[in-house]
Amino acid sequence: MTLIALNKPFGTMSQFSEHPTRPTLAACVSVPGVYPAGRLDADSEGLLLLTDDGALQARIADPRHKLEKTYLAQVEGIPDAAALARLRAGVDLGDFVTQPARVRAIEAPDWLWPRQPPVRFRAAIPTAWLELKIREGKNRQVRRMTAAVGFPTLRLVRVGIGPLDLRALGLAPGACCEVLPAQLGLAPAAPRERQEPAPRTHVSKTRQANDIKRRFRYKN
Repeated sequence: MTLIALNKPFGTMSQFSEHPTRPTLAACVSVPGVYPAGRLDADSEGLLLLTDDGALQARIADPRHKLEKTYLAQVEGIPDAAALARLRAGVDLGDFVTQPARVRAIEAPDWLWPRQPPVRFRAAIPTAWLELKIREGKNRQVRRMTAAVGFPTLRLVRVGIGPLDLRALGLAPGACCEVLPAQLGLAPAAPRERQEPAPRTHVSKTRQANDIKRRFRYKN
């Protein structure tokens, strides 16, 4: 069983198959037989896990296992207390209502690498950084959440999946390393119940012969 942690660069597709206009994971990961456990949008950056084990992939992606994902979001504008309260309570996005998130305003992370290309700077509109922790993973969920409360996301970086933290791993954009599945802190998979084979019924040769004669007599 192989588990790879990758710092997915901005603009890279979360797939190995060739894309007509964008780079893919094949430019970052040379380990054969692995595939993403979950996804990051092309315009999102940060921690992505890859594995060659289907059961592990399903457990990482399944919100029932409560692997919390931690994101840093640079948003347009300065979110007020009411906006943060809405994010914490759950946001109605039309097609579903998000589960409550853990959200707090943070200072701009001084350790974060520059994005290429950089976020467009607008002197008249300030930006702020939020740390969001969610257990779901719907399509573009964090971006939709911040936009729904009036503060569109300009840059999004996933820094944590469960106990695994991109900052502790020290991975630059495009770099990867192998990690132990135990580092995710997942509970052991429940053992499958063994099904006993059905008992065989013994039919004597005499009974088989009588059954054949009876079917023949009724048929004729």
